[in-house]
Amino acid sequence: MSLPNPTLIFLSRPLTFPTSTNISLLTPSINLSLPLEGGFLTRTLWVSLDPYMRGRMTSGWEEGSVWSGFGVSEVLRSEVEGLKVGDKLYGHQPYQAYILHPPSERAAYRLLPSPSPIPLSAYLGPAGMPGKTAFYGLKALAHPQAGEKIFVSAAAGAVGQLVCQLCKAWGVRVLGSAGSEDKVRFLIDQLGVEAFNYKEVDTALQLKRFGPVDVYWDNVGGETLDCALEAMNRRGRIVVCGHISMYNVPKEQRYGLKNTHEMIYKELSMQGLSVTPYEQEYADEFYATVPPLIAHGEIKYMEEVTEGLENAAEAFVGLLKGENRGKVVVKVT
Repeated sequence: MSLPNPTLIFLSRPLTFPTSTNISLLTPSINLSLPLEGGFLTRTLWVSLDPYMRGRMTSGWEEGSVWSGFGVSEVLRSEVEGLKVGDKLYGHQPYQAYILHPPSERAAYRLLPSPSPIPLSAYLGPAGMPGKTAFYGLKALAHPQAGEKIFVSAAAGAVGQLVCQLCKAWGVRVLGSAGSEDKVRFLIDQLGVEAFNYKEVDTALQLKRFGPVDVYWDNVGGETLDCALEAMNRRGRIVVCGHISMYNVPKEQRYGLKNTHEMIYKELSMQGLSVTPYEQEYADEFYATVPPLIAHGEIKYMEEVTEGLENAAEAFVGLLKGENRGKVVVKVT
């Protein structure tokens, strides 16, 4: 039986800010009865859209290649031992409705519990890569202690939400910044942390009132990072998780930091964060800790659902513009 197989394609490299014309949707056919040759066939249920993908558009993805990222899929057919029809998988995958996998790809996917105690889309947010980013970074780099203060930029985003909630649960005082009043209200009313709208008030002044800051979780870079450097406490820690304010700015126009001398006087540490190096050390602890907290309602999250791969390009551009409210996911089939 052959069916259309909607497939998201990275069409061209953007020179500055991406538009939906840089991304295309193709609809080839796929025969769902093809021989598996020891592999397995999946149907994609959900895929994730994340800010880091903007960097892949500059270097990493070849023009004309299939868009890829984290997704949740359902097994339709399988010749892999221990993998049965109906099983749900989480992992890094091409963004297309149906995927025929060789047997070697089984190890790249995590078998999700059945029935799942949390919505499947949550495995792309707080129980997935963004959640791991927050958990691993706090454990390995930030080392927040009860009674300390942390400032989180883009605090209402997929990573920031979990950083705020974990730190609050660990007895850390949290201040978050966001770019709209509804995001600020979410941080204050739902997550119970202090927050401000960086578009309406002066970030440096807010940090002066809140500080000194022991940990800065940087999701935006640019001038906000400069303000944080000035507000840091002695031997403070800065976790560089993202630079979304600079992703679409030409190199020669990017903001140049002015306060790096603070790192000397205050003996600060600043380190970039990537999830993969910490997977082996922290993955089991993460899955034993975070999904149960979500299931029991102790971790809240804001999610924005886009229906269909045909609308993924517009949703991704909106994410880069900050128009989203929380984690952006696409419901595929």
